[in-house]
Amino acid sequence: MAFAVFAALAFGEACRKRPDPAPREVAVWRQVGSWSGRGNRQTETFTGDTGAFRVTWETRNETAPGAGRLYAVFRSGDSGREIMDAVKTEGVGRGVEHVSAERPRWYYLSIESANVEWSITVDEQIPGQVPGR
Repeated sequence: MAFAVFAALAFGEACRKRPDPAPREVAVWRQVGSWSGRGNRQTETFTGDTGAFRVTWETRNETAPGAGRLYAVFRSGDSGREIMDAVKTEGVGRGVEHVSAERPRWYYLSIESANVEWSITVDEQIPGQVPGR
């Protein structure tokens, strides 16, 4: 009999609705563009709804040791004015930069390079939530 009472209490406790935990904040990354080349380039325009970006870059095949450089700048898609630096590096390497602008807008990248091949990918951070667990 005691077992039946214990089982009924345990089953009742398991069926009782518990409050849902608070949702967790997460970042989702949406690729807005990827470019590669040698020398200078101006990318096509892209929109940034949040103004928060992750810039993944790589330089390789330097023509002479210490001669390579890469400089990439976010510019306003409307006026062309400089908004923020994305990458400024010398030599061969790779990295990830996180940059943020003050508001949503149209952008493009102005890329200046010398004596290296380069690649740049820009992802925009989209805030989100997942249910708590």
